[in-house]
Amino acid sequence: MTQSDAHGEQNRSTITLAHVARHAGVSLATASRALNGSTRIVNPELKARVEASARELNYTANVQAQAVARGTSRTVSLVLGDIADPYFSAIAAGVMDAASRHRFTVTMSGAGTEPEQVVETIAALRGQRPAAVIVVGSRFVDEKTEAAIAGELRAVEQQGGRVVLIGARAGAFRAVPVLNAEGASALADALVERGHRDFAVLAGPTGLTTAADRAAGFLKGLAEHGIRPDASAIVTGGFSRDAGYRDMLRLLDAGVRPGCVFAVTDVMAVGAMTAMRERGLAPGRDVAVAGFDDIEMLQDVVPSLSTVSLPLRDLGERSLELALADDGAAAEPIRGTVTLRDSTP
Repeated sequence: MTQSDAHGEQNRSTITLAHVARHAGVSLATASRALNGSTRIVNPELKARVEASARELNYTANVQAQAVARGTSRTVSLVLGDIADPYFSAIAAGVMDAASRHRFTVTMSGAGTEPEQVVETIAALRGQRPAAVIVVGSRFVDEKTEAAIAGELRAVEQQGGRVVLIGARAGAFRAVPVLNAEGASALADALVERGHRDFAVLAGPTGLTTAADRAAGFLKGLAEHGIRPDASAIVTGGFSRDAGYRDMLRLLDAGVRPGCVFAVTDVMAVGAMTAMRERGLAPGRDVAVAGFDDIEMLQDVVPSLSTVSLPLRDLGERSLELALADDGAAAEPIRGTVTLRDSTP
């Protein structure tokens, strides 16, 4: 085939790998191994010839077809609870930093906190044949829900993808564990050391293990000092800024006026501070407030919020490195650091 013939063919139809193979005078299998990679080594001269033909014909590989052939693509699928939450966005930034180094593309899907939506999101992602699926969000207390999610994640692995869970303890899948209960217990201890004795807890959803572990850990830490908040001072609800706002109003409107409030996430604590102001209370002066995570937006919160600091961006980076690591690799559990600020004088 002459060069003019090749360009004529290119004008008539989309250039395929078969065109490249014919132009280079090699078999289709050899062209595929030369351009797409293979465990079989291609003769350097033939490889150079195929690459030259691909350039001359302006051949572009069909990435989706390669994904099917190899079992996975160069895509990392990130499943988040809520991308608007600074906790999730900080972790996502870390995943993207690591993906850039390894030349992977990251897709993000918001799965919320409803079990059905999480299952459906992971099921939909399987069609993309991602190299890895990283789930950033709380696991569920309900065993039936966890089994349904685990089934979808196992299907990802059966297609050749890797699965990593952020925040969960190591189990059936690779995980970057976070010691939520331990961190919350250490925070309780530090607040009691500061002289606080009268507590309320915005405990979040009872069905999410992250919320449940943090609330239980905090209450355990208080119990070790002989402090046991009344049941009316423990409020369950949502897992967002608005939930913290609503739950704090609920608490105050029921006549509960604690000396110190612990919210199981920073965004909930920020919402609670707004609710206090609406009821004429000054956070950090009339009622002490503490959260968990140390999200970046806390730099602009007044008074500065006491919290349990987690290396959120680092969590994201570690998760992708773990996904790409050899079989048998494991991540050390992440222990948060208690950070006391002006909100708990």
